Amino acid sequence: MMPAMNAPLIDTHCHLDAEAFEQDLEEIIRRAQSDNIQRMLTIGITLATSKAAVALAERFENVWAVVGIQPNYAHEATASDWEQIQKLAAHPRVVGIGETGLDRYWDFAPIETQEEYFRLHLSYSRQISRPFIVHCREAEADVLRMLKEDFCDGALNGVMHSFCGDAEMAAACVEMGMHISFAGMVTFRKNDELRAVAKTVPLDRLLVETDAPYLAPHPRRGKRNEPAWVRHTAECLAEVHGVTPEELAAATTANALRLFWPDAA
Repeated sequence: MMPAMNAPLIDTHCHLDAEAFEQDLEEIIRRAQSDNIQRMLTIGITLATSKAAVALAERFENVWAVVGIQPNYAHEATASDWEQIQKLAAHPRVVGIGETGLDRYWDFAPIETQEEYFRLHLSYSRQISRPFIVHCREAEADVLRMLKEDFCDGALNGVMHSFCGDAEMAAACVEMGMHISFAGMVTFRKNDELRAVAKTVPLDRLLVETDAPYLAPHPRRGKRNEPAWVRHTAECLAEVHGVTPEELAAATTANALRLFWPDAA
């Protein structure tokens, strides 16, 4: 294993409004800062959590928000909810739309409703020139179909979040212009297959995330995840790509800045 590093990193996907963080959120943020996690994206999954994400981004200098309606909650959303998401997206602390996408694992919402909201997010992403975040669970073929449909209007500006698909899907997404983000699952001892997929993703399209408080990486698996632990995922991906941890951190941080903060990149 390569030596640990303290190079700057960006956690491109977490849920800091989660109940799991209610008692010690400030400590979580301080711990991330001390570990050189320079920025964190807290992601909305409903109108209420999107509003909470914006409030957290206003409260903490190194926290930024992404707003949207996650597919498992699409059936609960109203037209008014979507209108308010669009208004939130104009907030200066909001840097993306989502998370959107499709989920056939839980299947809480009818797939037709999920697809309707996926199209709304994709279209609005183009309209406001903000990247979109894709949630995909056991719906790879459908997600890829819809992304290809949108690709007819030009290159895609989005992220496959917590990617767990195959190399063919990753390559297709990269070819359309997307970035591929890996969470703690890529570090799990028995997940050689996902590490092999990660190796195929070009360094200039890689991102790292925690999806905190979920998916804690090895060696902290089974515990509540937090943004500081994105470093475990970055170190794993460095080993997979045969680069130094500092090189991996530099690449993923540059990618995130270029995608979410293009004026600062």
